[in-house]
Amino acid sequence: MFVDDIRDQFYDKVLHSRVLVLVSYDVDAICACKILQALFQCDHVQYTVVPVSGRQDLERAYLEHSEQLKYVVMINCGANMDILEVLQPEEHVQFFICDSHRPIDLFNIYNDTQIRLLMAPDEDDNIPAYEEVFRNEESDGDESGIESDDSTEPSGKRRRFDEATIERQIERRQKKRQWEDKRNKIMFEYTEYSYYGSSSAVVMHNLAWKMSKDTNDLLWWAIVGLTDQLLSKKIDREKYVSDVTELNRHVSRHNHRGEEEEDTVSINSMRISFTPELQLVLYRHWSLFDSLKHSSYTACNLKLWTLKGNKRLLEFLADMGIPLAQCKQKFSAMDVSLKDNIRETLEASAKKFGLDSITLPSFQVQYGFKNKYCAFDMAYTIGASLEAVEKDKTQEENFLHALDCLSRSHIDKQLHALELSKRQMKALVNQVQTLLDMAQVMSAGPFLYACVQDGTPDVQHFSRPNCLNLLARFTLEAYVKMVKSKRAKTQPLVMTAPLDLDKGTSLVIGIPPLPELEQSSKNFFGRAFEQAAEKTGSRTLHDKFDPSIIEMKTEDRSKFFDALISLLT
Repeated sequence: MFVDDIRDQFYDKVLHSRVLVLVSYDVDAICACKILQALFQCDHVQYTVVPVSGRQDLERAYLEHSEQLKYVVMINCGANMDILEVLQPEEHVQFFICDSHRPIDLFNIYNDTQIRLLMAPDEDDNIPAYEEVFRNEESDGDESGIESDDSTEPSGKRRRFDEATIERQIERRQKKRQWEDKRNKIMFEYTEYSYYGSSSAVVMHNLAWKMSKDTNDLLWWAIVGLTDQLLSKKIDREKYVSDVTELNRHVSRHNHRGEEEEDTVSINSMRISFTPELQLVLYRHWSLFDSLKHSSYTACNLKLWTLKGNKRLLEFLADMGIPLAQCKQKFSAMDVSLKDNIRETLEASAKKFGLDSITLPSFQVQYGFKNKYCAFDMAYTIGASLEAVEKDKTQEENFLHALDCLSRSHIDKQLHALELSKRQMKALVNQVQTLLDMAQVMSAGPFLYACVQDGTPDVQHFSRPNCLNLLARFTLEAYVKMVKSKRAKTQPLVMTAPLDLDKGTSLVIGIPPLPELEQSSKNFFGRAFEQAAEKTGSRTLHDKFDPSIIEMKTEDRSKFFDALISLLT
């Protein structure tokens, strides 16, 4: 059930017990986990953090830590599955779920003993009423009981009574069938699409605020979690702007020092400011030229995969009056007069080149005098650190590295993560270029299809779900801008990438068409993948918390796609 008071019904309950915290592998979950860790450390709460990548991981982690356990907190995992059915916990164990995945499983919503949902229901969740999906079956036993009790009646009366009972039973069965048909329809409509709700990091920050324990650090982590949701296209721009406006009130509250006090700021202080931010990847830590080439917004709108596009990029830079030599050197080494007015300069020229939305409302943070980051950069770097492709590094080590990158005491790890992010961006752009040059984005009728081939440079990056998601969205946007077909704008994209060559498995992701990316991010591929796999007997694993990402035996790919085509036609 949903909690009304997160402090009273969650935090005060777990305060004096050991808590198991299960955290999904995504940036928003890591930010929410970091906030919760800070609160637990403040109140000396004993806790164990375990990162989980899917349902099997979740079951294994719970079994390993279930002894003498009373409370489990689940961050960005668990809401869209029946937890009691999956984990089979003891009756005294309580689960506190803070998850942005939707739709929420109805057994979790209507269980008021062991499940507590920390997030508030969204307006567009359309959660069915209890009586529409759950039915009390006690009446069945009552009627059969009436029938057996009256067996001592005279035979004529009993026959008439039997006829009346049979009629009642038939009528009841008809009503039950009608109710079941209606329930199936309601359940189909409720579970048809998968999508995302409010950021878990923002929910955790609200808890800290209600307890008067929120600081600039906690606020910054909430901002990074929300920013990642926008960059991954999990929420639309309208929802993002609404949440940013809410967070800006907290920013104003924590960072209201007057201008005259600016000089007295200590070297290790932290200051957050609200500012329009350019949609350019890591430009403060890279060169402006590289950032323009590797940002999906500018690369797709200027069509940088073509010679004509590259020429337009040079025209764009010339129109801004920025010499090429300045653009190609590190941003921090650029001429101060150009560097300080870069946003205004870009905005002035952007409209002539069709880059109307080159800025978005966002936040910047400054630690002391030197280290300055924007929320977009931080979200990219944490994501790259989480899915780093480095030898002798396990997923758990990547998770801990990403957690450390959020702390301002680990500047060296942040700088390392920035380099990982640049590497990831280069791999993304090179792969999109390859797919477009080799015409490997093909129309399969109702959807577009692209496959990352074995042996492609940097192919190991795309065996990670979040990175494959970025590639799929980048590819779809680039393809739609490149082709003249109007139909491409309404087509979704399915992309596959090699996962494990030894086991012969691939990772498959489905993303909705472009117009829907800008308005809402509802995704129908989760249900479609399940039905296609069932129909063909394809060996698939629906293990991820996002149902639109599955693992599949590579040799079953062709029959799976044939079924998917016939299903969506």
